[in-house]
Amino acid sequence: MMYQDTAKVVKRHTAKAESNDKTTFGFWVYLMTDCVLFATLFAVYAVLHNNTADGPSSDGLFSLPLVLTETIILLTSSFVCGLAILAARQGRKKAVMSFLIITGLLGLAFLGIELTEFRDLIHEGHSWRQSAFLSSFFTLVGTHGLHIASGLIWLVTLLWQISKQGLSGSSLKRLTLFGMFWHFLDVVWIFIFTIVYMIGSL
Repeated sequence: MMYQDTAKVVKRHTAKAESNDKTTFGFWVYLMTDCVLFATLFAVYAVLHNNTADGPSSDGLFSLPLVLTETIILLTSSFVCGLAILAARQGRKKAVMSFLIITGLLGLAFLGIELTEFRDLIHEGHSWRQSAFLSSFFTLVGTHGLHIASGLIWLVTLLWQISKQGLSGSSLKRLTLFGMFWHFLDVVWIFIFTIVYMIGSL
């Protein structure tokens, strides 16, 4: 009888581990498809960034101090997200909630600045319809912003789950996957900052 109970426990834990492995693998596959998506958008931007249709080019169009502020905000949010994961592994629920809220607020600030930049460009007459360069710019940066918005919705859901369920195994798993997603967006933004804004301003 005791042997059967032990066998059931082992089987249950094995099934759970296999399920977690499949979830992690599936999420890595998703991130790889996102890599392909952004690589394609970067390639399109590289081809079209000189096609300005006699309109403005990237040189002088963007505000580097504003974009640098965006970058610092997103890098900080990624660091705080890492602190949330460390706190979760230590079982510190209140710290996890606090770090996630800070991450969300920083993400909102980043998104707000990005939307403000889009609004100002459109207000000045530099919309995505003006040239192939601006179309590729709005598509690339806007796709990243859409991912940030999706991440914030995920973060709100995660906060609700942790508040109701505590730091269970499933909550920690979801938090880890969210951290992977958020760090991925951080890396993509570094490429955008370097290729679109820094090199484009030279």
